[in-house]
Amino acid sequence: MSQSLEVIYTPMVDYAEAWEQQKQIVKKIDQGEQQDTLLLLQHPPTYTIGSQRHPEHLLLSPEELQNRGITLFEIDRGGDITYHGPGQLVGYPLLMLDTSEGLDLHGYLRSIEQVIIEYLAEYGIKGSRKPEYTGVWVGDEKITAIGVKFNKSRTRRGFITSHGFAFNIKSGIQNEGFQGIIPCGIQEYGVTSLEDCTGLKFTVEQVARELIPYFVNRFHYDGVQIHSELT
Repeated sequence: MSQSLEVIYTPMVDYAEAWEQQKQIVKKIDQGEQQDTLLLLQHPPTYTIGSQRHPEHLLLSPEELQNRGITLFEIDRGGDITYHGPGQLVGYPLLMLDTSEGLDLHGYLRSIEQVIIEYLAEYGIKGSRKPEYTGVWVGDEKITAIGVKFNKSRTRRGFITSHGFAFNIKSGIQNEGFQGIIPCGIQEYGVTSLEDCTGLKFTVEQVARELIPYFVNRFHYDGVQIHSELT
């Protein structure tokens, strides 16, 4: 890509605020007013339902959602229902993909997966793909969910990406919000986290900081500008 990537880390952001931030940055990138940007953050307990729209995969009533303090959004990314919450690193890559240069949208998804797979390998964990599903797995348990949107550029031949990945970090996260849904509509497989796979303790900030070089290398940026306490 021969350009610099801007990375913005925020410890905790309400989902609605982050969604609006994505939309504004996508417009700026399309207009040439901002470089490619990677938002790294955590959300308070939130369910998001993507374009596949399977409300039956939400197992909680509105009253139960309120009692548990979980918000619900129907959003414009691909995929089914998933959970975001504390102890999970959420990444929103907002990147211009120029289709005139032969960039493939499926290749973009595989590249996101590869970033996580290469990071896991540094801790001796074998991350893998399942051909029928998007995301990263450790055995038969999903450690990273991926759901994206491709926003058609008004100024160039290509798309600007939005939404992204949710990487489970803290042990026990699978016993929190994931218990109230059928994650991504997948009933036959489970969910895991980085701490459960490694037996080590991590902070989400640590993983965010460590993951950045893998993202920069995979997408061939020539530099990175980091805005947050991660610097």
